[in-house]
Amino acid sequence: MNIQAIHHVAILAGDYEKSKSFYTSVLGFSIVAETYRADRQSYKLDLAINGQYQLELFSFPDYKERNSFPESKGLRHLAFAVEDIEQSVTELEAANVEVQGIRTDELTGRKFCFFYDPNNQPLELYEL
Repeated sequence: MNIQAIHHVAILAGDYEKSKSFYTSVLGFSIVAETYRADRQSYKLDLAINGQYQLELFSFPDYKERNSFPESKGLRHLAFAVEDIEQSVTELEAANVEVQGIRTDELTGRKFCFFYDPNNQPLELYEL
């Protein structure tokens, strides 16, 4: 099979405009392409960070809520690597994003913390 890399992660938004703003204005992803698909009454927004690692943000009028708590089987969270976790947390909090406390990974000794996107998708910052 020879998999080379993870190509993208897809996220389904409840409030598309709020999610678009969060991923671009708060997290700093750049828009690669935005497509409205009239037959589905939905948007597909392709996002990149540092020119790579695409996220796809979708909107559908008939989405279903996904259980996160208690933890459900499936994708647990999406983690973003950062150089300075304290600075990153400060930036999130300045954008009124609630962040859980910074913890230390007992296996690697690296700092990490969790927060949520507007769709209640668990996200993590992980210090390099």
